[in-house]
Amino acid sequence: MRILVISDTHRNLDNFDRVLEKEARFDMIVHCGDVERDEDYIRAVASCPVCMVAGNNDWGIALPREIITEIGPYKVMIVHGHQYSVNYGLERICDVAKQKGADIVLFGHTHIPLIKKVDHLVLMNPGSLSKPRQPERIPTYGLIEIDEKNKKENPKFFLRELEK
Repeated sequence: MRILVISDTHRNLDNFDRVLEKEARFDMIVHCGDVERDEDYIRAVASCPVCMVAGNNDWGIALPREIITEIGPYKVMIVHGHQYSVNYGLERICDVAKQKGADIVLFGHTHIPLIKKVDHLVLMNPGSLSKPRQPERIPTYGLIEIDEKNKKENPKFFLRELEK
């Protein structure tokens, strides 16, 4: 199973379209918020299931603020992150994810890519495709590869940069 993880597109979908063209095939797309009313477009161009949550800039749209779901053999918490103050640290989001029994947390909000393991929990922030904030200011996205038959080998997490 191959999953594209994006966040913080902020009504700029040119880079999203480039990622779809570059990476070609996914089994699922996860958007970690700040979709800003582009959810219909994202679903229309995706050739796979799409899972999206609302971010702090997603006012008045019908997306959940948080999703707990199974992806392959893993329990995944998908959230934008602002409600857990991720700009100031990961303690709150880790505590909540552990309480909910999550194996993986996918979040956005900071616009800075991150993969971090805390105890058994893996956190991934794909950064931003539209307004990156890391020093290089390069748009980023995440990929997760899961071998559903061999849990010991997976999942594999990757952060990718999109060339300007």
